[in-house]
Amino acid sequence: MADLPALQPEQLCVGLYVHLDLSWMEHPFAFNRFKIRNAAQIETLHRLGLKQIRYDPARSEAEPLPLAHAQEALAEAVAPKAPPPPPPEELKAMAEKQARVERLGRLRSRIAEVEKTFTRAADKLRQITRVMHSRPEEAASQGDALVSELLDTLLAEGDTQIHSMSQSLGEDVYFHSLNVSVLALTLGKALKLRRDELHQLGMAALFHDIGQGELPGTLFGKREPLNKSEQALYETHVKIGVGIAQKVGLSKPAVTAIAQHHERLDGSGYPLKIGGAEIGLFGRILGLINAYDNQCNPHDISRAVTPHEALAQLFAKQRHALDERLMRLLIRTLGVYPPGTLVRLSDERFGMVVSVNAQQALRPQVLVYDPDIPQEAALILDLQAEEGLSIAEGLRPVLVPGDVRAYLNPRQRVTYYVESRKAAPPASGG
Repeated sequence: MADLPALQPEQLCVGLYVHLDLSWMEHPFAFNRFKIRNAAQIETLHRLGLKQIRYDPARSEAEPLPLAHAQEALAEAVAPKAPPPPPPEELKAMAEKQARVERLGRLRSRIAEVEKTFTRAADKLRQITRVMHSRPEEAASQGDALVSELLDTLLAEGDTQIHSMSQSLGEDVYFHSLNVSVLALTLGKALKLRRDELHQLGMAALFHDIGQGELPGTLFGKREPLNKSEQALYETHVKIGVGIAQKVGLSKPAVTAIAQHHERLDGSGYPLKIGGAEIGLFGRILGLINAYDNQCNPHDISRAVTPHEALAQLFAKQRHALDERLMRLLIRTLGVYPPGTLVRLSDERFGMVVSVNAQQALRPQVLVYDPDIPQEAALILDLQAEEGLSIAEGLRPVLVPGDVRAYLNPRQRVTYYVESRKAAPPASGG
């Protein structure tokens, strides 16, 4: 990048993709690299007082203007005139940029607090997992407390924010149950279920795979598909789970949901192959969320797809088997590009969705790749406040350059947690 050609400011024109060799706070632009879109941007670049500006011919849509008076330009470079004072609109842009930095700091603090809460929930989940089979009643009591905490967060006043956690804890396969619980409860809230209904749904989600602990671990470490006898053995986890759920005293709706979370509307599920109206709402919710998370976080991680792909594949291939109404509501809740999805923005930059507002999921918060900004201070843009900027497409990690992946650091396994916060009108500029 250091070998990019340079031009003099008077050669600037609309369509050039320029690189500013300044710190991010030394100019009013959103990024250090961008394509010039209008004459106002050229005027602002002139006021920066730079003798030369590098540009990227490969990403430009125009050629630099010819240097008509080279000698005069050289004289100006040797003895440059003091740039005129910035106009009010430029001062306003710098003030908005400073405000964006402050908002970014607040957002990072909030995400850090959510990650601490997630870590505590994960520790509780580990404890539940440890005692689930030796002391199932204790596990049920601890699960009851964990679901109550989740509901206290989800039902607090304000919008629900869904975050993709960056903690290494998220690589642990234990977190399937936590993911299913978080997403099932979020979907249940969108359905306006009562708190007591949500609590039963949460308990079913937390314990939906309880029967798997009674099966050989070799079933879950295979890279190749299960054969018929292995699949038949695996399917017994539902019946085993129902028995354990009844033993520890889960409610009848929760037990029924556990019994039905692998059934499908077209009768293609198991163990009873029931369909249609025979499958209750809780069973439909768990079936959908379980299928979604299994696509993102399969036992064989080499078969994982991105959250965006998971939603697209479920809708394209399984909406006849899963509840299409719930599927559409899940897409509205998580957004077309759920947290954890690598994306290309409309200005051609790479990013990763880190959070969505469940009430406005099409305008998420995106961690943006910019090699001019240290990774620990990387920009997080709230697309609700970024006029003219949107997501152009979701990307598979293998299609993203290695340095970009290292910077954005997408997790092999996608783990979610939530917070509720009072909605505030988005400020302009970031």
